[in-house]
Amino acid sequence: MTACGLDFGTSNSAIGVVRGHAPTLAPVEGGETLIPSAVFFDYESKGNVLFGARAIDTYISQHDGRLMRALKSILGSPLIDEKTALGSKMVALTDVVEIFIRHLKQKAEAFVGEELTGVVHGRPVRFVDDDDAADAKAQRVLEGIAKKVGFRHVAFEYEPIAAAYHYEESATREETVLVADIGGGTSDFTVIRIGPDRRLRADRRSDILANGGARVGGTDFDSLLSIDAVMPMLGLGTYLIEKNLPMPNSLYYELATWSTINFTYTFQNERMLVELIAGAREPEKVARLLTVIRRRLGHRIAFTVEDGKIALSDAGTAALPLGFIEAGLSAQATRAGFDRAIGAKTDRLFKTATTCIRDAGLTAADIDTIFFTGGSGKVPAVREAITRAAPTARATTGSDFLSVALGLTREAQKRFA
Repeated sequence: MTACGLDFGTSNSAIGVVRGHAPTLAPVEGGETLIPSAVFFDYESKGNVLFGARAIDTYISQHDGRLMRALKSILGSPLIDEKTALGSKMVALTDVVEIFIRHLKQKAEAFVGEELTGVVHGRPVRFVDDDDAADAKAQRVLEGIAKKVGFRHVAFEYEPIAAAYHYEESATREETVLVADIGGGTSDFTVIRIGPDRRLRADRRSDILANGGARVGGTDFDSLLSIDAVMPMLGLGTYLIEKNLPMPNSLYYELATWSTINFTYTFQNERMLVELIAGAREPEKVARLLTVIRRRLGHRIAFTVEDGKIALSDAGTAALPLGFIEAGLSAQATRAGFDRAIGAKTDRLFKTATTCIRDAGLTAADIDTIFFTGGSGKVPAVREAITRAAPTARATTGSDFLSVALGLTREAQKRFA
């Protein structure tokens, strides 16, 4: 059996195979082993489907079509049962996930030169917080998709455990590690014992001391930064003349959330905004929101905010250029403001990490190393919050986006050899 490890992520994805007895990531886009989890349905080319960076670039160049990103977040939300309009057709959102995963499988098969029949699929510790039935449903749906695309043998592994196995490849001594996998849609933690001798064991269950997770990730940080820095430029927080009522805010929150941006583009919303502009105290700001809806600029805002979030990892301020809405328009984001905006989320990460250590039967002082992986682990406030859970531990980072995929591929090698 030829098997693979598949890291289907909210923001980015990767797939690995075994070549020459070693886990190797397959090139999935222009020779790169990491692909943005994005699909673009290009209406101008009569149904052509594009993936990854090409999908995003085509959308930004303002081709007529539909961009879908943060696909994994569908699995842990009510959208798991929803359909979306693609041209004149209504398509289940899970079918879009299937299209993307099939694409990854085909790319890996082209790389390895044979059919892939087995997969170790990564999954977060929790797809859904505090709802075991919904969490189990999310895995069932993902397993069903894997079988639809042609995998006959499907296994799952928690993503932080896979990251730990990758980290263990370079370990020179035994350690007790808190793995913090801070992804685009979820944050997952594992307390595990690793070491040169332990990695030779066939059964590692006794080494895995505890797992924990929360539905908090990079897309949440994007949304909160957008609400804090950008949406006020479009009228959020302003008032209507009649009775001094505040502007309705639900549309702003939908527009600031990756998975619901496309749902804001309706004629009903356009009509509503025309009426609101007429009664707004700051009509020029609400008019910008109407421009965004009419011209379907929500994803361009989201990409701008994401770039700003990344910039704030290294700087105290970041400009968010919005000239595509209105010439010369720009928002200013600050590290301090961003930290305040995501404060409730980072507090939750601290509590989740602390609980995971406690569930392992350990104290903070027992943790030797915190291993950060996942792109959102670079956010300073996130790292500080998790480090507080084990302040004496050494903090280290592996391949931010590829550790999980490599660990899953190693597991595929062991399970399906």
